[in-house]
Amino acid sequence: MGNDGYGFQLSLLQSWQLRRGADIVHVAARQQRLITALAINGPRPRGFLVGLLWPECREPRALESLRVSMHLISRQVPGLLINGGAVLSLSELVDVDLHRVRAQIRELSRVGLNGNVPSCLHQLREAELLPGWYEDWVLFEQGRLRQDRLHAYHLIARESLARFDYESALEAAEAALELEPLYESAVGLLIQAERKQGNNASALRAFEKYRARLREDMDLVPSEAIRRLVSDILLQPSRTQGGNP
Repeated sequence: MGNDGYGFQLSLLQSWQLRRGADIVHVAARQQRLITALAINGPRPRGFLVGLLWPECREPRALESLRVSMHLISRQVPGLLINGGAVLSLSELVDVDLHRVRAQIRELSRVGLNGNVPSCLHQLREAELLPGWYEDWVLFEQGRLRQDRLHAYHLIARESLARFDYESALEAAEAALELEPLYESAVGLLIQAERKQGNNASALRAFEKYRARLREDMDLVPSEAIRRLVSDILLQPSRTQGGNP
């Protein structure tokens, strides 16, 4: 629906952009935040929006700021904002990239791997929400999406490993560790994927990197489960650890 010539396409991932058909619509920062709040939260009462967007202002001033933003949006982007009186919302013709990614993650959790795994991984890796935005409500949503992506990466890595697709398992585990370097389950899946491909040296490097980071950041040692994944390599003479068996 959002891809035809009459709908809107709102990008919140990587950078903020609003398009109508093939045309980029330029909107000032304050209006961007109102549009974004409605895109993320759905239809909301005016009281909710002023508390979210202008928490430092007294209510009359915040309501006036909201009215000004609504007026500017309605003038600059007719049809985008739906004024339902006490409740504001975006038009149903707005296609939001964040919603597509979240739908993909829900589908992945519901039915598992089904389709093009490399394409799915690429989309998840590109799904960074509004980098450079630091309002509390945006940071909260960034954290939520980060956790959803971690869960998706773990599921892809685990199922790919079970399907003997070691390359995809490796890529998904690495993507999870880019987000959370101390994610033990992802470390375990990464080590297993490396070993299944005969890359014992790479598996050992992954373990050592995790062990060093865990000691430095938390003064802890890897669990017995993680150590078991490389225990036989650790017992080998050092001269054999630099390559594959």
